Amino acid sequence: MTEGLLSVRGLRKRFGGLVATDGLDLDVGDGETLAVIGPNGAGKTTLIAQLSGDLAPDAGAIHFAGQDVTALGAPARSHRGLARSFQITSIFGEFTALDNVALAVQAHAGHSFRFWRPARAERALREPAREMLARVGLAERAEVMAGALAHGEQRQLEIAMALATRPRLLLLDEPVAGMGIDESQRMVQLLRTLRGTHTMVLVEHDMDVVFALADRICVMVYGRVIATGAPEVIRANPEVRRAYLGEEPAR
Repeated sequence: MTEGLLSVRGLRKRFGGLVATDGLDLDVGDGETLAVIGPNGAGKTTLIAQLSGDLAPDAGAIHFAGQDVTALGAPARSHRGLARSFQITSIFGEFTALDNVALAVQAHAGHSFRFWRPARAERALREPAREMLARVGLAERAEVMAGALAHGEQRQLEIAMALATRPRLLLLDEPVAGMGIDESQRMVQLLRTLRGTHTMVLVEHDMDVVFALADRICVMVYGRVIATGAPEVIRANPEVRRAYLGEEPAR
């Protein structure tokens, strides 16, 4: 593994009697794509929320780029280079695709959304927004209202918004959720273009997507990591094959 960018130690989060993350340890190398898999209720989305700063852990520590960010909220972590995409698309449907990305550029620059309307025509916002739309394949859809975009295009737009914050680490929560085969393939191709230049932590149920993108795979069950390794190692793990790949181990 390359030099560490993200280090998690002893992460714990409880919701009443449910332990979502249970003393979890995790390391992500700079430039690495780590996929996190596991059954529903394993704690994957809770982990992503804690990494992004949207959810405070009950215990444990999170270090990013050599700094302790455990006590920082999502905006502060974003300014340090952490960006998250959500399991359910989070865009402004009443704005154009270009407006949505320009908002992300503006927010990363530290400006309040209340200044949005007079700033909509600013080249300093719109030019980088157009660059990000082109990067995700939406250049020709810039002036389309975000709510009118197809589902797959909305997910591409969300990636563009994340990229507009100039992140070092992308946290991706089920990026192909709800997509058809063609849309899913386009998303995989897009994420492949980001490999190496962006560190990514990917939560995904689609194992074809996981094996297409991941440098390493982390398997979670009941808030704990039960296995971590290269895709071929995880694919050959009997417990993982039985639980997640629908296969019986060879006898």
